[in-house]
Amino acid sequence: MSNTATTGKLIGYARVSTRGQDSDRQVQDITAAGVRADDMYVDNGVSGGKASRPAFDAARVALQPGDTLVVTTLDRLGRSTSNMLELATELERAGVNLRVLNLGGGDVDTGSPMGKLMFTVMAGLAEMELAIKTERIRDSNAKRAAAGGDLGGRPATHSDDSIHGAARDIKAGMSASAAAAKRGMSRATLYRRAKALGVDLAA
Repeated sequence: MSNTATTGKLIGYARVSTRGQDSDRQVQDITAAGVRADDMYVDNGVSGGKASRPAFDAARVALQPGDTLVVTTLDRLGRSTSNMLELATELERAGVNLRVLNLGGGDVDTGSPMGKLMFTVMAGLAEMELAIKTERIRDSNAKRAAAGGDLGGRPATHSDDSIHGAARDIKAGMSASAAAAKRGMSRATLYRRAKALGVDLAA
């Protein structure tokens, strides 16, 4: 499945997330696939979620149109499916092929028709997965809203009743700060809301 007509250079990339992990196995597999030691880039102790990965950034600079980036598994490129496929698309636009030595149990190269087909299918599945997740979140929010649940975000404004209650406490001898704290608001918020409602907070 890895047959390809490309004649460019093979650039290898390996990554392990923690310093305690060993990248040797990845390097061995990639060099066995034809990548020269001088064209091997390794990030040690670097998470796939990080925007900047020194060795990977250097590998991308080294890649030229017609070259092929070789990795052992697709997750070496990123953390999420959408992120990995987005990167694969960027490489394709730059004229760079991507070869994954173990993808679905096989060696897949986007320089081959079958490799491109597999990535097209994966991209479609990732898009569908995102759409399903978005729909589930929308449905969940709708149900919570219908049940009067809190959807998160900015807290609701303090009720008018709480402001009037604070005014009564102040008139009874409580300090404005204590009356505000009793209702989970700052003294400044209490005065601002009272002014908006025309409530007198004088003792």
